[in-house]
Amino acid sequence: MYNVIGLIDKNRGDEMKSRELKWALAILVIVLLGYFLPYTVLTNVQAWYGSFLLWTVLAVIIIVINYFLSKNWGE
Repeated sequence: MYNVIGLIDKNRGDEMKSRELKWALAILVIVLLGYFLPYTVLTNVQAWYGSFLLWTVLAVIIIVINYFLSKNWGE
């Protein structure tokens, strides 16, 4: 059975919402780490590999999460 828009099967909708919520929470935690870690743990790191490297790694992780979240989007 399809929802109002007609795109998502209602039976799969609950599973998809749960999966999407899990990924959204993971992204939220990563974004919060991007704010929290540079001002606490990395405060005394003055080299280029401090916050910049952290933000680069976190960005790559979010890109990978977004790939897995959207790879089956059209199905």
